[in-house]
Amino acid sequence: MKSSILWPGAPMALASAALFGASTPLAKLLIGDGVDPWLLAGLLYLGSGLGLGLVHLARGALRVPAPEASLQRGDLPWLGLVVLAGGVIGPLLLMLGLSRTPASTAALLLNLEGLATMAIAWLWFKENVDRRLLIGAMAILLGAVLLSWQGGPSGVGLGALGISGACLAWGVDNNLTRKLSSADPVQIASIKGVVAGTVNLLLAVGHGAHFPEIGAIAGAGVVGFFGYGVSLVLFVLALRHLGTARTGAYFSTAPFLGAALALILFGEPISLPLIGAAVLMAVGVYLHLSERHVHEHEHEALDHDHRHVHDEHHQHAHSPADPEGEPHAHLHHHAPMRHKHPHYPDLHHRHGHLHAQ
Repeated sequence: MKSSILWPGAPMALASAALFGASTPLAKLLIGDGVDPWLLAGLLYLGSGLGLGLVHLARGALRVPAPEASLQRGDLPWLGLVVLAGGVIGPLLLMLGLSRTPASTAALLLNLEGLATMAIAWLWFKENVDRRLLIGAMAILLGAVLLSWQGGPSGVGLGALGISGACLAWGVDNNLTRKLSSADPVQIASIKGVVAGTVNLLLAVGHGAHFPEIGAIAGAGVVGFFGYGVSLVLFVLALRHLGTARTGAYFSTAPFLGAALALILFGEPISLPLIGAAVLMAVGVYLHLSERHVHEHEHEALDHDHRHVHDEHHQHAHSPADPEGEPHAHLHHHAPMRHKHPHYPDLHHRHGHLHAQ
């Protein structure tokens, strides 16, 4: 496959996974083991939302050119559903599930988020999938399951249903976020971070959690900014280029990348499950990176606003009010077009497939 097709979506998705995977061992290193997990999640999310909010305000105050399309009124219902699913329902169901589920079972069940993300993208939103992609996604998920295996599942019941429901909510969140992926990812991630952080802090305080020292709170905020905030910005950008299923598959490597960092930070031994997970995930990532999806396809007429350059899909006239230089963002029109080239289900290739292509 041409490198231009791989770039920049796949590196962004893997970088997003790396930052998110690193957040857990780094937070453990900064705060220790005695902090309530819901309080920690709230601090991480708020570090993300508030930090990105400051970035957004700084761009405006310094009048830094930001060639991204702002969220529009029509985006607000989708944003509301995203925040509701990922920032409210997901954390609430996870809290209810964890209170009734052993840690070993919870670790395994949390891998369902990646499966839910891909299943919804393929079955509901009709993203194209072939045998190669499916095998690659399953290899990555099996690696995540192997990494989180702690002696086998036990205590499956209402708690397990709660955790499974949380993963389903986050899978819905990931897929609905694709609807917003043409807009400014800093705005999206900031709003999600503030809402999710507030919800998690309220849940933690509600069941008696105590705040750590101010230094630990600040450290969690910094880790949250990069591990949750910058990671989410990269995730949204990857959605723009790859679609949800492929981005979700790459993001499922986060547990392995976090475990690899833990080897360095805590001197943990290299285990057979870690080696096995590395092999499975490497195979899965290779199968996805080596994908070549080429067929003749048709672009319908479309008007939208997003960051772009004037490539083969963006041949349009400019008005005097449109920005100069590239890349830039403005409302533009796509005329109908039929052509053939390698592509992913990005912003301009979310078409149906009548048969295996």
